[in-house]
Amino acid sequence: MKSIFTLLILAVGSLTALGQSAKVTGKITDTDGQALLGANVMVKGTANGAVSDMDGAYEMMIGAGTYTFIASYTGYSPSENTVRVEDGATVTLNFNLTPGNDLDVVVVSSSKKPEKLTESPATIETIFAREIEEYAGNPGELLARQKGIDYFRAGIATPAFNIRGFNSNFNSKNLQVTDGRFSTLVATGLPFGPLATVIKEDIERVEVILGPNATLYGPNAHNGLMNTITKDPRTSAGTTIALNPGVNGDGNAYYSARIRHAQVLSDKFAFKVMGEYTKATEFEFADSVYIDRVGAVDTLGNRVPDGTKEGYEELELDPGVDFLRAGLGLYYSPSKDLDVIFNTGYSNSNYLSPTNVGRNQIKDWMINYYQLRLSGKHWFAQAYYTISKTDSTYAIDQRTKNYYAMLDAGLPDAQARGSASYGNGALFQDDSRRLNAEAQYNNSFGSLDLIGGVQYQLDKANSLGSYLLDNGQSIDISQLGAYAHLTYNFGSGWRLLAAARADNHEIYDFNFVPKFGILKVGDRGTWRLTYGKGIAAPTILNMFGDLFAGLILGNAEGFTLTDGSKVEKQKVEKIQTIELGYRGQLVPNKFFLDANAYYNISKDFLSPVTVVGVATHRGDTPIDQVQSGYAFYNGLVATYVNFGEVNTYGFDLGGTYYFSSEFSANFNYSFFDYSVDEDNPENDFDKNGTVNFLDILVNAPTHKAGAGLNYSGSQWFGSVFGRWVDSYDYFSSFQIASRTHPGLTYRGVPIVENARSGDSYNYGPLGGFLTVDLSLGYRFNEIFTLSAAATNLFNQELREFTASAPTRGLYTVELKVNLPAIGKK
Repeated sequence: MKSIFTLLILAVGSLTALGQSAKVTGKITDTDGQALLGANVMVKGTANGAVSDMDGAYEMMIGAGTYTFIASYTGYSPSENTVRVEDGATVTLNFNLTPGNDLDVVVVSSSKKPEKLTESPATIETIFAREIEEYAGNPGELLARQKGIDYFRAGIATPAFNIRGFNSNFNSKNLQVTDGRFSTLVATGLPFGPLATVIKEDIERVEVILGPNATLYGPNAHNGLMNTITKDPRTSAGTTIALNPGVNGDGNAYYSARIRHAQVLSDKFAFKVMGEYTKATEFEFADSVYIDRVGAVDTLGNRVPDGTKEGYEELELDPGVDFLRAGLGLYYSPSKDLDVIFNTGYSNSNYLSPTNVGRNQIKDWMINYYQLRLSGKHWFAQAYYTISKTDSTYAIDQRTKNYYAMLDAGLPDAQARGSASYGNGALFQDDSRRLNAEAQYNNSFGSLDLIGGVQYQLDKANSLGSYLLDNGQSIDISQLGAYAHLTYNFGSGWRLLAAARADNHEIYDFNFVPKFGILKVGDRGTWRLTYGKGIAAPTILNMFGDLFAGLILGNAEGFTLTDGSKVEKQKVEKIQTIELGYRGQLVPNKFFLDANAYYNISKDFLSPVTVVGVATHRGDTPIDQVQSGYAFYNGLVATYVNFGEVNTYGFDLGGTYYFSSEFSANFNYSFFDYSVDEDNPENDFDKNGTVNFLDILVNAPTHKAGAGLNYSGSQWFGSVFGRWVDSYDYFSSFQIASRTHPGLTYRGVPIVENARSGDSYNYGPLGGFLTVDLSLGYRFNEIFTLSAAATNLFNQELREFTASAPTRGLYTVELKVNLPAIGKK
């Protein structure tokens, strides 16, 4: 934190030392002369620009020269104008925008360069700043309104998503990226999620890729990718203060306070700084932990038979939620075609997080990053350093078991709750680091567009001996990848894509990932047919885990069992996807359709934790030198293995109808299913002689749909959205949410709804609900905006995830104060 504020002081201190140059001002209106609030004006080929205020007015500083200015606004066609700007002069440049369409939307995630959404070789869902600004709730809720996304809330603080099946309580198959950097935990590979450092007011847009996109982003862009792009201070100068109180469906208070300040100091320097503090109380819920009692007595003092498995509430459950976030960005443009950008961010988080063995109590988990990015006309390079640290996060389930075991051993209550209750794998500590570097070149040679790059990553995972085989020393693993992305324009709208990536990883060796596609770009839309391969790489936890005194061990080296058989070391999971898609307008400037159909071939699944037997060696090391609990387990090991092959398929359909540029309706529907060879013994994960859904664990609804109405005027704005999710069974390690399946067992226990299942409880299937969200707001003037949002309007009790509370309503109000940029008249 100290480094952040030191840099901020230096930036602000430079304000009086930096000179000004020419000024460009003007107004942006529609064809009726109505002012357009929040329209963007950009200097073509640079990141310099401004945003219009409530009167449609904008203002920016720029050096002398001849420039092309582009004005754009959601729902309108962009407009260009080229003018000569003299040093010290003020130039007036007005724009009159005509109604446009979704074909004008520009994205960057699919090809790592700007391109029209319709011409992207991937299915991309977009959420723009205007939608985020007009929604008074958590912006993560807007993911629920996109097609193809399995959205769920695992509590008030943890909205999350999955794409195209195989979800789990420990899902690292959806890559999270922010401003070009991986926003994932070092040891587990999990997305930052609530640990993220970004605040709502600094988000320019979110782009979600459905399906694999590994050629440009590498391992773990497997099921999909979420790319968050933050605002450039040169196009978003000013100060925003947001006060966001609310209440959840249990009547517990929620509040958030955020501030963002961005300032252009000259035509070369700009900066932004932001902060957030959010505090809430989790939905009321205490899960049952089933414990084998030894020597226990009941409430009447009678002896409980040894081995009796009773359910107990989670020990010392803390429902408090709080987040502290801060960030700083410094932007320097020494010339027209060169940007030097430094970003840093910090977060400290406390909340409840579901895992596949129960909930974790996240305690003071800190994320810190430093990123330096250089960008030229045909290239960019970046390096960033990520820090993850926590000293006292723990698994509630295991701590509860430890507590009762010590009571049964005769320890007094105070001692049983003390430091000893954090033993046997309950405590999770982290002091991990990650270094990333990337360089990319892009250019056009006639009809050929080329993108090529190289990426390097060094993971330094350190659990301080709490959950990894690190013995208090970091586990250092490096990987190097190179990619090439070629697009050839044959003319008449036909384009051919060929891309490939080669990765070499220190543990799981070499992998090659290709992608091919053909696009037909028309005046009213684009057809695309693509083939792509993706991989899901084992995480450091998968490879070097050490949980519950060595009962669960990572599988980076394989195991030798007592009968001499081998358990092969884990390798990457592979997916191949064929996708046909179309995005375009069925009725010009009125009705837009986005549809895709896909077929996936997945093999070598990364399994959930499974008992493989009694081992004599891990790799070449005797098991008694690896397993700290060897005296108790005698070499019995659970680990992660590869198995099987399954085909998944489905389609996503989304449409938007514009009644006017301000009022629209949208809908989406997604279908997902799978097929598996029941005669292939490699698909029999549980080795019971029968291949069925309990081996594959698809964990996704077959059907889901949504529909909404949206209004965004100069003063009033609002939306109503309904979401339906089909009921579905869900299994993730010890967690189960399923209807009754007579005659079937999961982990040796009959599958019975509303009954105990092993060490957890089966509350029944997930999904099976229809819920409604509502938002409404009003802009009083250029400065003050008041809005409200109701998530789960009717306060239904929804089963969205395991090891978490049933989610209920969340009702928030947001007062936003937008102060103009310093120096603006």
